[in-house]
Amino acid sequence: MSLALSDVKRIANLARLELTEDQAASTLDKLNGIFSLVEQMRAVDTTGIEPLSHPIAALQQDLSLRLRDDVVTESNHREEYQKVAPATEDGLYLVPKVIE
Repeated sequence: MSLALSDVKRIANLARLELTEDQAASTLDKLNGIFSLVEQMRAVDTTGIEPLSHPIAALQQDLSLRLRDDVVTESNHREEYQKVAPATEDGLYLVPKVIE
């Protein structure tokens, strides 16, 4: 995919940006460079490759050992908290309507 100069001007107009001809041409080159990079990345066969939890995990294999397990560590205190609330219903706090 590549853009034309008219596309850049249209996008700038939609974004309410004022671009000179030189700025539009420079932006066109930068955007087409980004699209070229994306196309190169799409061409790489990634079948069988697992996603990383963090980019550094590719370089430091022990990174996952430093992360804690995602487990519940607190008990549910909803009923205790709602006992002192002025009004509750079905586990939700009821509040007065302030906007008509």
